[in-house]
Amino acid sequence: MKRLKGIVAYDGTDYSGFQVQPDQITVQEEIEKALHLITGEEIRIAGSGRTDAGVHARGQVFHFDTESTIPMQKWRLILNNKLPDSIVIQSVEEVDSSFHVRFDVKQKEYRYCIDNAQVPDIFRHRYAWHIRHTLNVEAMREAAMHVVGTHDFTTFCSAKTHVEDRVRTIYDLRVEQDGSLLWVICRGNGFLYNMVRIIVGTLVNVGEGKYKPEEIKRFLDGCNRELAGKTAPPQGLTMWEVFYSE
Repeated sequence: MKRLKGIVAYDGTDYSGFQVQPDQITVQEEIEKALHLITGEEIRIAGSGRTDAGVHARGQVFHFDTESTIPMQKWRLILNNKLPDSIVIQSVEEVDSSFHVRFDVKQKEYRYCIDNAQVPDIFRHRYAWHIRHTLNVEAMREAAMHVVGTHDFTTFCSAKTHVEDRVRTIYDLRVEQDGSLLWVICRGNGFLYNMVRIIVGTLVNVGEGKYKPEEIKRFLDGCNRELAGKTAPPQGLTMWEVFYSE
């Protein structure tokens, strides 16, 4: 038995998230079906984290155990031949049996894309949130600075969040502009349910003038979801990269 680690990119538009769910089409299910076709084994993969329905990934990481003797250099090609075009394996490598794709994570990076043009780019509608009115990017950047650090993020997670410990550390939160595109880049040691999307929605509310940048600190201290802004739609969010060393 050996443990393999894979990195997968996917367009999440037509999936009900990464993790297997009853009567739903998920990325995990598609990968497991492909593994069964290849090996004949009933393999259950573990993911570095969940992504919601409609959310994408560039660097989702997973691991699985197998007795297969397939040469390591052939795994990527064989898997991709069995997967739909919306799921692409980037790499596969053997790792120590003690490695765990979720428990060993040190940092994760998500990126959220906002199309801030007057006329939406039709080729980005699956991957960006179109906002027609001009946003105050400098105000959004100022607000983002208040999110960086270690905080209780109760205000910035869904009411459906069940975990009790809601303290997380955000190492970097910045807003970068590329023409009419805005990228919100968020890196932290972990994220709660809908956390990045609520942070983005709140930053957008700041950019619209609904909140002042300095109000973010009050929102964090209040530990109340009703204080923060709207939840940004899923299509703009991509799990960008997962880090296993500091």
